[in-house]
Amino acid sequence: MIEPIGNQYVVARPVYSANAFGEDHKKKQRHHKTLLDHLKKLCRCSAQRAKKIAFSSFPIASWLPAYRIKEWLLSDIVSGISTGLVAVLQGLAFALLVTIPPGYGLYAAFFPVIIYFFLGTSRHISVGPFPVLSMMVGAVVVRLTPTDSAADSTFANSSMTNDSSIDEQKVIVAATVTILSGIIQLLMGVLRLGFVVIYLSESLISGFTTAAAIHVLVSQLKFMFQLTVPAHTDPFSLFKVLESVFSQIEKTNIADLVTSLVILVVVFVVKEINQRYKAKLPVPIPIELIVTVIATGVSYGFDFKRRFNVAVIGEMKPGFQAPITPSRQTFQDTIGDCFGIAIVGFAVAFSVASVYSLKYDYPIDGNQELIAMGAGNIFGGSFRGFAASTSLSRSGVQESTGGKTQIAGLISAIIVLIVIVAIGFLLEPLQKSVLAALALGNLKGMLMQFVEIRRLWRKDKYDCLIWVMTFIFAVVLGLGLGLAASVAFQLLTIVFRTQFPKCSMLANVGRSNIYKNRKDYSEIYEPEGVKIFRCPSPIYFANISFFKQKLIDAVGFRPLRILRKRNKALKKIRKLQKKGLLQVTPKGFICTVDGFKDSDEELDNDKIEELDQPINTKDLPFQIDWNANLPLNIVVPKINLHSLILDFSAVSFLDVSSMRGLKTILQEFIRIQVDVYIVGTDDDFIEKLKRCEFFDDEVKDSIFFLTIHDAVLHILMKKDYSTSKFNPSQEVEAKLDDFTINTNGGLRNRECQVPIETKF
Repeated sequence: MIEPIGNQYVVARPVYSANAFGEDHKKKQRHHKTLLDHLKKLCRCSAQRAKKIAFSSFPIASWLPAYRIKEWLLSDIVSGISTGLVAVLQGLAFALLVTIPPGYGLYAAFFPVIIYFFLGTSRHISVGPFPVLSMMVGAVVVRLTPTDSAADSTFANSSMTNDSSIDEQKVIVAATVTILSGIIQLLMGVLRLGFVVIYLSESLISGFTTAAAIHVLVSQLKFMFQLTVPAHTDPFSLFKVLESVFSQIEKTNIADLVTSLVILVVVFVVKEINQRYKAKLPVPIPIELIVTVIATGVSYGFDFKRRFNVAVIGEMKPGFQAPITPSRQTFQDTIGDCFGIAIVGFAVAFSVASVYSLKYDYPIDGNQELIAMGAGNIFGGSFRGFAASTSLSRSGVQESTGGKTQIAGLISAIIVLIVIVAIGFLLEPLQKSVLAALALGNLKGMLMQFVEIRRLWRKDKYDCLIWVMTFIFAVVLGLGLGLAASVAFQLLTIVFRTQFPKCSMLANVGRSNIYKNRKDYSEIYEPEGVKIFRCPSPIYFANISFFKQKLIDAVGFRPLRILRKRNKALKKIRKLQKKGLLQVTPKGFICTVDGFKDSDEELDNDKIEELDQPINTKDLPFQIDWNANLPLNIVVPKINLHSLILDFSAVSFLDVSSMRGLKTILQEFIRIQVDVYIVGTDDDFIEKLKRCEFFDDEVKDSIFFLTIHDAVLHILMKKDYSTSKFNPSQEVEAKLDDFTINTNGGLRNRECQVPIETKF
């Protein structure tokens, strides 16, 4: 019964052990579903289930019929046009990261959008090229295709020696990698493996994208300076590229450098204006489009290619090219890289989609997102595109310009389509250095994540460490190996957190049923002879030794050492008693001989197994108080602990290996007459111990209590009644399991109204 009294409450219930609670409150018989039950449910077919599957497989069928044409269509058109223009420029720019001709970036900005329109669940993200994925695909392309210089010596008698042949090979490798990444995503979606994204924490993704931004920055230097830089894909490749750039810095094309720097400054300034005045601006200033139009016109009007020998986009063939046949050998050589590309692409897209789904309150399905991304990459790769995800800046444009649904995405794809089939030739005079500057202009948000370090350090040092190490791994080892190393390190930090948990000793605060870390509060109350130890993590094979050591440090002694000393002392006492040299009086032991000595060597040679056994004094005509004065020459450490409470409310699981260790710990305390109680566990925890035959004559299932306070009250009542601390003049029958908490913090028996204050 719970009785509220103002801002306080009175709880009247018995003191419950786990067994007593089970007797008073019978559990329902529940049928736990087996694998066969789940398979039957999965294979069951009905009209309602078929409709549900259809709507989940094609989300467009759920939102398109409810589309509000009058309210949303104009906003989606405006948003689609703005997003499409940005998608064109980003497709061209990010193609340079893949080391393929810029025109192929338009395919990556077109096909995945069409597929996502039908299969995606997010209404606001803009699917297409993403710089991190482009860098990861580009690293594979560089590793598997010859460089321009290598082609002359290695393929001198082959048709692959000219630039167009090398570009064609690079396109095929990039498309093959994209197809395999899409297949992996599609299979993961079909197998309902969308949960794998949880292994990429926010700190890891932030550190990884920041490192990728550094890679993008370094990779674009050769276009800004117009230098011939050999490709590197092995660890430390970033530093080798920097060495190559600065070793030939005197060959810089000044026209390209000045153009890229001017555009970079203008883009940064205008983007800052867009950010600061976004509440006042009806739409963000399309600075990428403006500078692209101006730069293309200036380059064409002043003939930069002939006069200053600048690198331009060059010929852009109108229309689409025939689909490719993926290379089986490339599949075999890039399976690891493709898995990383698939995971990173999905993680970025799902995290951005989650932000918008929370903001606009609609559901998204991670598994369906995998299917949509996978199908989009398979289709896009088949038509010579490269891996797509979602660009943060492009999605921001689509949302901020009023995009309501993926109709805006469809409009953006139409804009890209117009460029592909009709007006792409207008961009042929555009300098590659301009595209490089535009690519760097989109990195501001990722580079600004450096400020996350201080915030993460204040919040969680482990998260900060994950960010830093992920950044270092990705920068030094490259994006592929860096991602694998980062995930491994992140999992290792989880092991460290559970292997070395922050255990604590608890005490009663405010004379109530609240128990907190005793170091954090000054006014605490601790029952005499009782210690409460809290373990805040699972207990398993890797941390059971650490748990035992922390427990020993908390109680201040090693129970096994006390047990062995007591067993040795017991053997001495038995010898004294058998020889008639020991008398027992009400005041204690009296030894009738002085200077009795036993063979320490004989005792030291006792078998350890015998000394570790429970203390048995049944053959003696008296009981031994180990904290009292013992006969001459018998010294046993005294302990002021009679009850130990283990708070396992945060222990989520216990494996079989640690069960043996835990049972040994409990036995050691029980054998030196320290009662051990475990509190806060759920029923499954206890059931698992029973299945593993954890309990015996020493360690019983009666040691489990519902809460710390239940165990404390049980101990106090047990000690009070065993020592007869009640006033004998009060002939009142008291019940041991029927106590309630007063609002002033004391304890009283509900039946007899005798005040029994908690003794601390």
